[in-house]
Amino acid sequence: MTNGAPINLDPKAEEEILGKIAAAENETALEAIRVAELGSNGRITTFARLIGSMPPEQRKHNGIIINQIKNRITAAIEVRREALKDFALAERLNSESVDVTLPVREAPFEVGRIHPITQVVDELTAIFADMGFAVAEGPDIETDDYNFTKLNFPENHPARLMHDTFFFNPKPDGSRLLLRTHTSPVQVRTMLTQKPPIRAIIPGRTYRCDSDQTHTPMFHQIEGLVIDRHSHLGHLKWILEEFCKAFFEVDRVGMRFRPSFFPFTEPSLEVDIQCRRDKGEIRFGEGSDWLEILGCGMVHPNVMRNCGLDPDEYQGFAWGMGIDRVAMLKYGMPDLRAFFEADVRWLDHYGFRPLDFPTLAGGLSS
Repeated sequence: MTNGAPINLDPKAEEEILGKIAAAENETALEAIRVAELGSNGRITTFARLIGSMPPEQRKHNGIIINQIKNRITAAIEVRREALKDFALAERLNSESVDVTLPVREAPFEVGRIHPITQVVDELTAIFADMGFAVAEGPDIETDDYNFTKLNFPENHPARLMHDTFFFNPKPDGSRLLLRTHTSPVQVRTMLTQKPPIRAIIPGRTYRCDSDQTHTPMFHQIEGLVIDRHSHLGHLKWILEEFCKAFFEVDRVGMRFRPSFFPFTEPSLEVDIQCRRDKGEIRFGEGSDWLEILGCGMVHPNVMRNCGLDPDEYQGFAWGMGIDRVAMLKYGMPDLRAFFEADVRWLDHYGFRPLDFPTLAGGLSS
């Protein structure tokens, strides 16, 4: 090199590099050119490093020259890269097509469905919460004491037999756990751990050895419990009537209470609701037919004593119904077994949109 003269870079080198850039067929080839010329070991970078070893009077002049060359090459690469992107997009648009007649896919939150059991539990909870009831829960695996004895079941009661109850294998001491046959053990647990007044509902799974069109080995129940000093059957009837009107979404409903027997209530009652059967459908609040929907009664004094409450000071009432059963009645489902078959087609038909939360103000099933 001479003082102030250009660095020893072949004048045709820049022209050659720009020609390669213009001829690059894709972004991969263009990137290979950039690395070969401007990379850490590239040709232009190597010349740029030589400037540091030049005499001071040559550095400025030659530095300007090499920077100008580098800038022109960099600009050419960017222009070619954008051109290649536009070309690739045009090729893709020409080769791909969209059938605009196809329906738009629903968003994930629109496709999913809430199971009717979950929906009905939410509806029941909304109704009873509006009346001041809290939700109580308990384990699915229970002791014989909580499931039967404290609820006033005699030792030889048929419900204790193996053909009705799922028992676990005996423990070394001979005792056996079981899958609860009703949600009533939670009533016992509530009375043992809370002081009156008590107002609670208990939704949950229950288990019995049974399977047909209207029974399954695992099903759902909801029970209600009120314990106070002055609770009576008039309060119970009002609660059940208001529940039926709200749940079946009718202005009025006819109800009748028939004497019955349950070990844990005295007196015990079964409740029928007025309905009309029409072309396979059941309509409530009208007609001359009757349909049983639940059982209820005043909590038996023995149950109160077993739970540490004085029946001379407190009294209360309880009721229970099958969640699956009232879901079938309200939404016209003919077979209980379909609830547990995991058929997506069934769920698409009977399921509920996930963001439609049931409220009394907005309508439970709207």
